[in-house]
Amino acid sequence: MISVKLVSTAGVGTIAAGVAKGYADIILISGSTGGTGASPLSSIKNAGMPWELGLTETQQTLVGNELRGRVRLRADGGFQTGRDVVVAAMLGADEYSFGTAAMIAEGCRMARVCHNNTCPVGIATQRQDLRAKFPGSPESVMAFFRYVAHEVREILASLGLRSLDEAIGRPDLLQQRHTDNPTTDTINLAPILAVPKNLERLERSHDGHPNRIPPEDTLNDRLLFESRGALSGRGPVELTYSVSNRDRTVGARLAGAISQMYGERGLPPDTIHIRLRGSAGQSFGAFNASGMHLSLTGEANDYVGKGMSGGCIIIRPGNHAPSFIWHRNVIAGNTLLYGATGGELYLAGRAGERFAVRNSGATAVVEGVGDHGCEYMTGGTVVILGETGYNFGAGMTGGVAYVLDEENTMEIRHNPELVQLDRLSMRDESKLQMLIQQHRDLTGSPRATEVLEHWSAFRDRFWRVMPREMVARIEATNEGQEASKPETTLIPDHPAQPVTV
Repeated sequence: MISVKLVSTAGVGTIAAGVAKGYADIILISGSTGGTGASPLSSIKNAGMPWELGLTETQQTLVGNELRGRVRLRADGGFQTGRDVVVAAMLGADEYSFGTAAMIAEGCRMARVCHNNTCPVGIATQRQDLRAKFPGSPESVMAFFRYVAHEVREILASLGLRSLDEAIGRPDLLQQRHTDNPTTDTINLAPILAVPKNLERLERSHDGHPNRIPPEDTLNDRLLFESRGALSGRGPVELTYSVSNRDRTVGARLAGAISQMYGERGLPPDTIHIRLRGSAGQSFGAFNASGMHLSLTGEANDYVGKGMSGGCIIIRPGNHAPSFIWHRNVIAGNTLLYGATGGELYLAGRAGERFAVRNSGATAVVEGVGDHGCEYMTGGTVVILGETGYNFGAGMTGGVAYVLDEENTMEIRHNPELVQLDRLSMRDESKLQMLIQQHRDLTGSPRATEVLEHWSAFRDRFWRVMPREMVARIEATNEGQEASKPETTLIPDHPAQPVTV
Protein backbone atom coordinates (compact mmCIF):
# COMPACT_ATOMS: atom_id res chain seq x y z
CA MET A 1 0.00 0.00 0.00
CA ILE A 2 1.44 3.37 -1.05
CA SER A 3 0.89 6.21 1.43
CA VAL A 4 1.45 9.89 0.59
CA LYS A 5 1.68 12.48 3.37
CA LEU A 6 0.32 15.98 2.68
CA VAL A 7 0.51 18.96 5.00
CA SER A 8 -2.84 20.50 5.90
CA THR A 9 -2.86 23.80 4.03
CA ALA A 10 -4.97 25.79 1.59
CA GLY A 11 -5.23 23.95 -1.73
CA VAL A 12 -4.35 20.54 -0.33
CA GLY A 13 -7.51 19.10 -1.90
CA THR A 14 -6.19 19.77 -5.40
CA ILE A 15 -2.91 18.08 -4.53
CA ALA A 16 -4.78 15.12 -3.03
CA ALA A 17 -6.79 14.72 -6.25
CA GLY A 18 -3.57 14.49 -8.21
CA VAL A 19 -2.16 11.99 -5.74
CA ALA A 20 -5.26 9.82 -6.09
CA LYS A 21 -4.94 9.95 -9.88
CA GLY A 22 -1.30 8.93 -9.41
CA TYR A 23 -2.49 5.62 -7.84
CA ALA A 24 -1.65 6.26 -4.19
CA ASP A 25 -3.60 3.99 -1.86
CA ILE A 26 -3.61 6.17 1.28
CA ILE A 27 -3.51 9.97 1.61
CA LEU A 28 -2.40 11.27 5.01
CA ILE A 29 -3.45 14.80 5.92
CA SER A 30 -1.06 16.01 8.60
CA GLY A 31 -2.02 18.91 10.85
CA SER A 32 0.09 21.62 12.44
CA THR A 33 -0.07 20.19 15.98
CA GLY A 34 2.21 17.40 17.19
CA GLY A 35 5.53 16.64 15.59
CA THR A 36 8.67 15.09 17.03
CA GLY A 37 10.14 16.22 20.30
CA ALA A 38 13.23 17.39 18.40
CA SER A 39 11.31 19.95 16.33
CA PRO A 40 12.21 23.55 17.07
CA LEU A 41 9.40 25.67 18.47
CA SER A 42 9.34 27.80 15.32
CA SER A 43 8.56 24.73 13.22
CA ILE A 44 5.87 23.32 15.48
CA LYS A 45 3.99 26.62 15.63
CA ASN A 46 4.25 27.50 11.95
CA ALA A 47 3.91 24.25 9.99
CA GLY A 48 0.58 24.03 8.19
CA MET A 49 -2.96 24.47 9.46
CA PRO A 50 -5.24 22.40 11.73
CA TRP A 51 -5.90 18.96 10.30
CA GLU A 52 -9.67 19.59 10.33
CA LEU A 53 -9.33 22.20 7.57
CA GLY A 54 -7.09 20.12 5.31
CA LEU A 55 -9.10 16.94 5.85
CA THR A 56 -12.39 18.66 5.03
CA GLU A 57 -11.03 20.21 1.84
CA THR A 58 -9.53 16.90 0.75
CA GLN A 59 -12.75 14.97 1.42
CA GLN A 60 -14.90 17.47 -0.45
CA THR A 61 -12.52 17.68 -3.42
CA LEU A 62 -12.19 13.92 -3.79
CA VAL A 63 -15.95 13.39 -3.48
CA GLY A 64 -16.67 16.17 -5.96
CA ASN A 65 -14.31 14.62 -8.50
CA GLU A 66 -15.50 11.05 -7.88
CA LEU A 67 -12.06 10.01 -6.64
CA ARG A 68 -12.88 9.26 -3.00
CA GLY A 69 -13.54 5.58 -3.61
CA ARG A 70 -10.02 5.06 -4.94
CA VAL A 71 -8.16 5.99 -1.75
CA ARG A 72 -8.33 5.82 2.01
CA LEU A 73 -7.91 9.04 3.98
CA ARG A 74 -5.78 9.19 7.10
CA ALA A 75 -5.41 12.10 9.50
CA ASP A 76 -2.88 13.04 12.18
CA GLY A 77 -1.72 16.08 14.10
CA GLY A 78 -1.83 15.85 17.88
CA PHE A 79 -4.51 13.15 18.23
CA GLN A 80 -4.98 12.34 21.92
CA THR A 81 -8.54 11.23 22.61
CA GLY A 82 -11.40 9.18 21.25
CA ARG A 83 -13.22 12.40 20.43
CA ASP A 84 -10.39 13.33 18.05
CA VAL A 85 -10.90 10.03 16.25
CA VAL A 86 -14.67 10.41 15.91
CA VAL A 87 -14.45 14.00 14.68
CA ALA A 88 -11.85 12.98 12.11
CA ALA A 89 -14.10 10.15 10.95
CA MET A 90 -17.07 12.49 10.52
CA LEU A 91 -14.91 14.82 8.43
CA GLY A 92 -13.95 11.91 6.16
CA ALA A 93 -10.95 10.07 7.60
CA ASP A 94 -10.77 6.28 7.42
CA GLU A 95 -7.59 5.95 9.49
CA TYR A 96 -6.03 7.87 12.38
CA SER A 97 -2.37 8.30 13.37
CA PHE A 98 -1.12 8.81 16.92
CA GLY A 99 2.45 9.98 17.42
CA THR A 100 3.24 12.21 20.38
CA ALA A 101 0.54 10.74 22.64
CA ALA A 102 1.79 7.20 22.02
CA MET A 103 5.36 8.32 22.76
CA ILE A 104 4.24 9.84 26.05
CA ALA A 105 2.43 6.61 26.90
CA GLU A 106 5.64 4.63 26.51
CA GLY A 107 7.66 6.99 28.70
CA CYS A 108 8.80 9.94 26.57
CA ARG A 109 9.47 13.09 28.65
CA MET A 110 9.42 15.52 25.66
CA ALA A 111 12.90 16.78 26.52
CA ARG A 112 13.27 17.83 22.85
CA VAL A 113 16.86 16.61 22.56
CA CYS A 114 16.21 13.74 20.14
CA HIS A 115 18.83 15.13 17.75
CA ASN A 116 21.56 15.31 20.41
CA ASN A 117 21.83 11.58 21.22
CA THR A 118 21.17 12.46 24.89
CA CYS A 119 17.54 11.38 25.40
CA PRO A 120 17.14 11.11 29.20
CA VAL A 121 14.76 8.15 28.96
CA GLY A 122 16.69 6.23 26.32
CA ILE A 123 14.25 6.39 23.41
CA ALA A 124 15.98 8.58 20.79
CA THR A 125 19.57 7.56 21.43
CA GLN A 126 22.12 4.87 20.68
CA ARG A 127 23.96 5.24 23.96
CA GLN A 128 23.57 2.06 25.96
CA ASP A 129 23.79 3.84 29.32
CA LEU A 130 20.79 5.98 28.41
CA ARG A 131 18.86 3.16 26.76
CA ALA A 132 19.14 1.25 30.01
CA LYS A 133 16.96 3.95 31.62
CA PHE A 134 14.01 3.32 29.29
CA PRO A 135 10.94 3.10 31.59
CA GLY A 136 8.26 2.08 29.08
CA SER A 137 6.45 -1.15 28.40
CA PRO A 138 4.13 -2.40 25.63
CA GLU A 139 1.35 -2.67 28.21
CA SER A 140 1.41 1.11 28.79
CA VAL A 141 0.80 1.82 25.12
CA MET A 142 -1.85 -0.89 24.93
CA ALA A 143 -3.68 0.61 27.90
CA PHE A 144 -3.65 4.07 26.31
CA PHE A 145 -5.23 2.83 23.09
CA ARG A 146 -7.81 0.79 25.01
CA TYR A 147 -8.94 4.01 26.73
CA VAL A 148 -9.08 5.77 23.35
CA ALA A 149 -11.15 2.93 21.87
CA HIS A 150 -13.46 2.93 24.88
CA GLU A 151 -14.18 6.63 24.45
CA VAL A 152 -14.83 6.11 20.74
CA ARG A 153 -17.42 3.43 21.56
CA GLU A 154 -19.13 5.71 24.09
CA ILE A 155 -19.41 8.59 21.62
CA LEU A 156 -20.67 6.32 18.82
CA ALA A 157 -23.28 4.82 21.15
CA SER A 158 -24.51 8.29 22.13
CA LEU A 159 -25.07 9.02 18.43
CA GLY A 160 -26.84 5.74 17.77
CA LEU A 161 -24.06 4.40 15.54
CA ARG A 162 -22.96 0.79 15.63
CA SER A 163 -19.45 1.17 14.20
CA LEU A 164 -16.88 3.78 13.28
CA ASP A 165 -17.51 3.08 9.59
CA GLU A 166 -21.01 4.50 9.98
CA ALA A 167 -19.52 7.81 11.17
CA ILE A 168 -17.06 8.23 8.30
CA GLY A 169 -18.00 11.10 6.01
CA ARG A 170 -20.88 12.33 8.18
CA PRO A 171 -20.22 16.05 8.87
CA ASP A 172 -23.99 16.44 9.33
CA LEU A 173 -23.47 14.87 12.78
CA LEU A 174 -21.38 17.87 13.84
CA GLN A 175 -22.61 21.32 14.79
CA GLN A 176 -20.85 24.54 15.66
CA ARG A 177 -20.55 25.27 19.36
CA HIS A 178 -21.39 28.75 20.62
CA THR A 179 -18.89 30.09 23.13
CA ASP A 180 -20.51 33.44 24.11
CA ASN A 181 -17.26 35.03 22.92
CA PRO A 182 -18.30 37.58 20.25
CA THR A 183 -15.02 37.24 18.35
CA THR A 184 -15.01 33.46 18.32
CA ASP A 185 -18.68 33.14 17.44
CA THR A 186 -18.19 35.21 14.28
CA ILE A 187 -16.20 32.32 12.75
CA ASN A 188 -18.29 30.59 10.10
CA LEU A 189 -17.77 26.82 10.13
CA ALA A 190 -20.44 26.12 7.51
CA PRO A 191 -17.84 25.25 4.81
CA ILE A 192 -16.35 22.59 7.10
CA LEU A 193 -19.71 21.11 8.05
CA ALA A 194 -21.11 21.09 4.49
CA VAL A 195 -22.14 17.69 3.13
CA PRO A 196 -20.81 17.02 -0.42
CA LYS A 197 -23.67 16.90 -2.95
CA ASN A 198 -22.92 13.46 -4.35
CA LEU A 199 -21.91 11.85 -1.04
CA GLU A 200 -24.94 9.55 -1.11
CA ARG A 201 -23.67 7.78 -4.23
CA LEU A 202 -20.07 7.68 -3.11
CA GLU A 203 -18.44 4.27 -3.01
CA ARG A 204 -15.90 4.62 -0.22
CA SER A 205 -12.83 2.43 -0.13
CA HIS A 206 -13.07 0.64 3.23
CA ASP A 207 -12.12 -2.85 2.10
CA GLY A 208 -8.36 -2.32 1.97
CA HIS A 209 -7.99 -2.95 -1.76
CA PRO A 210 -5.19 -0.92 -3.33
CA ASN A 211 -5.71 1.85 -5.87
CA ARG A 212 -4.63 -0.45 -8.66
CA ILE A 213 -2.27 0.79 -11.37
CA PRO A 214 -3.21 -0.30 -14.90
CA PRO A 215 -0.94 -3.12 -16.10
CA GLU A 216 2.07 -2.08 -18.14
CA ASP A 217 5.42 -3.51 -19.07
CA THR A 218 7.78 -1.70 -16.68
CA LEU A 219 11.54 -1.87 -16.41
CA ASN A 220 11.17 -3.38 -12.93
CA ASP A 221 8.99 -6.15 -14.41
CA ARG A 222 11.62 -6.92 -17.06
CA LEU A 223 14.41 -6.89 -14.48
CA LEU A 224 12.58 -9.38 -12.30
CA PHE A 225 11.65 -11.65 -15.21
CA GLU A 226 15.10 -11.72 -16.82
CA SER A 227 16.85 -12.31 -13.47
CA ARG A 228 14.82 -15.40 -12.61
CA GLY A 229 17.73 -17.70 -13.49
CA ALA A 230 20.11 -15.95 -11.11
CA LEU A 231 17.42 -15.85 -8.42
CA SER A 232 16.96 -19.60 -8.68
CA GLY A 233 20.71 -20.23 -8.33
CA ARG A 234 21.58 -21.02 -11.96
CA GLY A 235 24.50 -18.58 -12.07
CA PRO A 236 25.25 -14.90 -12.65
CA VAL A 237 23.44 -12.81 -15.23
CA GLU A 238 24.34 -9.55 -16.97
CA LEU A 239 21.56 -7.32 -18.33
CA THR A 240 21.57 -4.08 -20.33
CA TYR A 241 18.74 -1.53 -20.64
CA SER A 242 17.94 2.05 -21.50
CA VAL A 243 16.37 4.03 -18.67
CA SER A 244 14.34 7.26 -18.50
CA ASN A 245 12.95 9.40 -15.70
CA ARG A 246 9.63 7.56 -16.10
CA ASP A 247 11.42 4.52 -14.64
CA ARG A 248 11.22 5.07 -10.90
CA THR A 249 12.54 2.90 -8.07
CA VAL A 250 14.55 0.83 -10.55
CA GLY A 251 15.71 -2.38 -8.90
CA ALA A 252 13.43 -2.22 -5.85
CA ARG A 253 11.20 -5.08 -6.96
CA LEU A 254 14.21 -7.27 -7.68
CA ALA A 255 15.73 -6.37 -4.31
CA GLY A 256 12.47 -7.36 -2.65
CA ALA A 257 12.55 -10.75 -4.36
CA ILE A 258 16.15 -11.33 -3.23
CA SER A 259 15.29 -10.44 0.37
CA GLN A 260 12.22 -12.65 0.33
CA MET A 261 14.16 -15.64 -1.02
CA TYR A 262 17.54 -15.24 0.70
CA GLY A 263 16.98 -12.91 3.64
CA GLU A 264 19.57 -10.39 4.78
CA ARG A 265 22.53 -12.31 3.37
CA GLY A 266 21.26 -11.85 -0.19
CA LEU A 267 23.12 -13.29 -3.18
CA PRO A 268 26.90 -13.56 -3.75
CA PRO A 269 28.54 -10.35 -5.01
CA ASP A 270 27.81 -9.36 -8.62
CA THR A 271 25.35 -12.20 -9.22
CA ILE A 272 23.03 -9.80 -11.08
CA HIS A 273 24.92 -7.11 -13.00
CA ILE A 274 22.65 -4.50 -14.56
CA ARG A 275 24.00 -1.89 -16.96
CA LEU A 276 21.81 1.09 -17.76
CA ARG A 277 22.12 4.20 -19.91
CA GLY A 278 19.99 7.33 -19.66
CA SER A 279 18.34 9.46 -16.97
CA ALA A 280 16.97 7.37 -14.11
CA GLY A 281 13.86 8.50 -12.27
CA GLN A 282 13.43 8.95 -8.54
CA SER A 283 14.75 6.35 -6.07
CA PHE A 284 17.13 4.61 -8.46
CA GLY A 285 18.55 1.55 -6.68
CA ALA A 286 16.24 1.93 -3.68
CA PHE A 287 16.57 -0.97 -1.19
CA ASN A 288 19.42 -2.42 -3.26
CA ALA A 289 20.30 -5.88 -1.93
CA SER A 290 23.48 -7.94 -1.78
CA GLY A 291 24.25 -9.51 -5.15
CA MET A 292 22.90 -6.57 -7.19
CA HIS A 293 25.33 -4.40 -9.15
CA LEU A 294 23.68 -1.38 -10.82
CA SER A 295 25.86 0.58 -13.23
CA LEU A 296 24.28 3.71 -14.76
CA THR A 297 25.85 5.83 -17.48
CA GLY A 298 23.94 9.09 -17.39
CA GLU A 299 22.37 10.74 -14.35
CA ALA A 300 19.79 10.03 -11.67
CA ASN A 301 17.09 11.88 -9.74
CA ASP A 302 16.59 12.12 -5.96
CA TYR A 303 16.85 9.28 -3.40
CA VAL A 304 19.45 7.09 -5.13
CA GLY A 305 20.20 4.09 -2.91
CA LYS A 306 17.41 4.87 -0.44
CA GLY A 307 17.34 2.15 2.21
CA MET A 308 19.94 0.04 0.37
CA SER A 309 21.34 -2.84 2.39
CA GLY A 310 23.98 -4.30 0.06
CA GLY A 311 25.32 -4.56 -3.45
CA CYS A 312 26.85 -1.73 -5.44
CA ILE A 313 25.53 1.30 -7.34
CA ILE A 314 27.74 3.16 -9.83
CA ILE A 315 26.80 6.34 -11.70
CA ARG A 316 29.07 8.05 -14.23
CA PRO A 317 28.39 10.71 -16.88
CA GLY A 318 27.56 9.85 -20.47
CA ASN A 319 29.33 11.26 -23.51
CA HIS A 320 30.21 14.92 -23.06
CA ALA A 321 32.47 17.49 -24.64
CA PRO A 322 36.15 17.41 -23.60
CA SER A 323 35.56 20.61 -21.62
CA PHE A 324 33.02 18.85 -19.40
CA ILE A 325 34.44 18.65 -15.85
CA TRP A 326 32.90 15.71 -14.01
CA HIS A 327 33.37 16.89 -10.44
CA ARG A 328 31.91 20.34 -11.23
CA ASN A 329 28.60 18.95 -12.46
CA VAL A 330 25.67 17.37 -10.60
CA ILE A 331 25.07 13.74 -11.53
CA ALA A 332 22.44 12.79 -8.93
CA GLY A 333 19.76 14.61 -6.93
CA ASN A 334 18.99 15.13 -3.26
CA THR A 335 18.80 12.82 -0.24
CA LEU A 336 20.93 9.99 -1.56
CA LEU A 337 21.53 6.93 0.68
CA TYR A 338 18.62 7.93 2.90
CA GLY A 339 18.50 5.31 5.67
CA ALA A 340 20.99 3.01 3.93
CA THR A 341 22.32 0.15 6.06
CA GLY A 342 24.96 -1.34 3.75
CA GLY A 343 26.30 -1.57 0.23
CA GLU A 344 28.47 0.78 -1.82
CA LEU A 345 27.73 3.87 -3.93
CA TYR A 346 30.17 5.52 -6.35
CA LEU A 347 29.22 8.80 -8.07
CA ALA A 348 31.57 10.32 -10.65
CA GLY A 349 30.15 13.81 -10.12
CA ARG A 350 28.37 15.95 -7.56
CA ALA A 351 25.24 15.12 -5.58
CA GLY A 352 22.56 17.44 -4.17
CA GLU A 353 21.59 18.25 -0.62
CA ARG A 354 21.22 15.91 2.40
CA PHE A 355 23.66 13.33 1.06
CA ALA A 356 23.83 10.15 3.21
CA VAL A 357 21.18 11.38 5.63
CA ARG A 358 20.56 8.68 8.26
CA ASN A 359 23.12 6.42 6.63
CA SER A 360 24.01 3.67 9.09
CA GLY A 361 26.33 1.36 7.18
CA ALA A 362 26.83 2.15 3.49
CA THR A 363 30.12 3.20 1.89
CA ALA A 364 30.04 6.04 -0.63
CA VAL A 365 32.41 8.09 -2.77
CA VAL A 366 31.11 11.30 -4.36
CA GLU A 367 32.80 14.37 -5.87
CA GLY A 368 30.84 17.10 -4.09
CA VAL A 369 27.62 17.56 -2.11
CA GLY A 370 25.17 20.33 -1.21
CA ASP A 371 23.97 21.49 2.20
CA HIS A 372 23.29 19.17 5.17
CA GLY A 373 25.64 16.37 4.06
CA CYS A 374 25.84 13.32 6.35
CA GLU A 375 22.91 14.60 8.40
CA TYR A 376 21.95 12.25 11.26
CA MET A 377 24.48 9.70 9.99
CA THR A 378 25.06 6.85 12.46
CA GLY A 379 27.48 4.58 10.60
CA GLY A 380 29.27 3.85 7.34
CA THR A 381 31.98 5.70 5.44
CA VAL A 382 31.61 8.66 3.07
CA VAL A 383 34.36 10.14 0.88
CA ILE A 384 33.78 13.55 -0.71
CA LEU A 385 36.32 14.56 -3.35
CA GLY A 386 35.13 18.13 -3.64
CA GLU A 387 33.14 20.98 -2.20
CA THR A 388 30.47 20.59 0.48
CA GLY A 389 27.57 22.86 1.39
CA TYR A 390 26.74 24.29 4.80
CA ASN A 391 25.67 22.43 7.94
CA PHE A 392 27.74 19.33 7.20
CA GLY A 393 27.50 16.58 9.83
CA ALA A 394 24.43 17.95 11.66
CA GLY A 395 23.23 15.32 14.13
CA MET A 396 25.95 12.89 13.04
CA THR A 397 26.52 10.31 15.80
CA GLY A 398 28.46 7.56 14.01
CA GLY A 399 30.50 6.63 10.98
CA VAL A 400 33.23 8.71 9.35
CA ALA A 401 33.49 11.13 6.45
CA TYR A 402 36.62 12.16 4.55
CA VAL A 403 36.28 15.55 2.85
CA LEU A 404 38.67 17.13 0.35
CA ASP A 405 38.73 20.82 1.29
CA GLU A 406 40.66 22.67 -1.41
CA GLU A 407 39.00 26.01 -0.70
CA ASN A 408 39.55 25.88 3.08
CA THR A 409 35.84 26.34 3.81
CA MET A 410 35.10 23.19 5.78
CA GLU A 411 35.75 24.77 9.16
CA ILE A 412 32.88 27.22 8.65
CA ARG A 413 30.59 24.82 6.77
CA HIS A 414 30.47 21.88 9.15
CA ASN A 415 28.14 21.70 12.15
CA PRO A 416 30.41 21.59 15.22
CA GLU A 417 27.70 20.58 17.70
CA LEU A 418 28.46 16.83 17.54
CA VAL A 419 31.38 16.41 15.12
CA GLN A 420 34.97 17.55 14.94
CA LEU A 421 37.52 17.91 12.14
CA ASP A 422 40.90 16.21 12.21
CA ARG A 423 43.61 15.60 9.67
CA LEU A 424 44.31 12.10 8.37
CA SER A 425 46.11 9.47 10.40
CA MET A 426 48.18 6.78 8.68
CA ARG A 427 45.26 4.35 9.05
CA ASP A 428 42.88 6.91 7.57
CA GLU A 429 45.26 7.55 4.67
CA SER A 430 45.46 3.87 3.74
CA LYS A 431 41.70 3.39 3.89
CA LEU A 432 41.01 6.58 1.95
CA GLN A 433 43.44 5.74 -0.84
CA MET A 434 41.86 2.32 -1.23
CA LEU A 435 38.37 3.82 -1.57
CA ILE A 436 39.50 6.47 -4.08
CA GLN A 437 41.26 3.81 -6.15
CA GLN A 438 38.11 1.71 -6.06
CA HIS A 439 36.16 4.76 -7.23
CA ARG A 440 38.58 5.33 -10.11
CA ASP A 441 38.48 1.70 -11.21
CA LEU A 442 34.68 1.53 -11.20
CA THR A 443 33.83 4.93 -12.70
CA GLY A 444 36.93 6.05 -14.61
CA SER A 445 36.75 9.32 -12.69
CA PRO A 446 39.35 11.92 -13.76
CA ARG A 447 39.01 13.48 -10.33
CA ALA A 448 40.00 10.26 -8.56
CA THR A 449 42.91 9.83 -10.97
CA GLU A 450 44.13 13.37 -10.27
CA VAL A 451 43.96 12.91 -6.50
CA LEU A 452 45.82 9.59 -6.56
CA GLU A 453 48.52 10.78 -8.96
CA HIS A 454 49.19 13.90 -6.85
CA TRP A 455 48.54 12.36 -3.45
CA SER A 456 51.29 14.25 -1.67
CA ALA A 457 49.65 17.54 -2.68
CA PHE A 458 46.11 16.47 -1.80
CA ARG A 459 46.74 14.48 1.38
CA ASP A 460 46.92 17.46 3.73
CA ARG A 461 43.78 18.97 2.26
CA PHE A 462 41.57 16.17 3.55
CA TRP A 463 39.57 16.41 6.76
CA ARG A 464 38.38 13.45 8.75
CA VAL A 465 34.92 14.23 10.13
CA MET A 466 33.79 12.12 13.08
CA PRO A 467 31.47 12.45 16.09
CA ARG A 468 33.27 13.81 19.13
CA GLU A 469 32.40 10.79 21.29
CA MET A 470 33.92 8.42 18.73
CA VAL A 471 37.10 10.51 18.55
CA ALA A 472 37.40 10.47 22.33
CA ARG A 473 36.91 6.70 22.36
CA ILE A 474 39.57 6.12 19.72
CA GLU A 475 42.06 8.39 21.43
CA ALA A 476 41.45 6.69 24.78
CA THR A 477 41.90 3.27 23.17
CA ASN A 478 45.16 4.37 21.55
CA GLU A 479 46.40 5.45 24.97
CA GLY A 480 45.37 2.14 26.51
CA GLN A 481 42.62 3.76 28.56
CA GLU A 482 38.90 3.15 28.83
CA ALA A 483 36.63 5.73 27.23
CA SER A 484 34.52 7.75 29.60
CA LYS A 485 31.31 7.19 27.60
CA PRO A 486 30.21 4.02 25.83
CA GLU A 487 29.53 4.17 22.10
CA THR A 488 27.91 1.56 19.91
CA THR A 489 29.18 2.52 16.44
CA LEU A 490 32.87 2.41 15.59
CA ILE A 491 34.89 2.54 12.42
CA PRO A 492 35.29 -1.05 11.17
CA ASP A 493 38.77 -2.50 11.47
CA HIS A 494 38.60 -3.98 7.97
CA PRO A 495 38.38 -1.96 4.74
CA ALA A 496 35.38 -2.21 2.43
CA GLN A 497 35.54 -5.33 0.27
CA PRO A 498 36.37 -4.72 -3.41
CA VAL A 499 33.62 -5.27 -5.95
CA THR A 500 34.27 -7.57 -8.90
CA VAL A 501 33.35 -6.01 -12.24
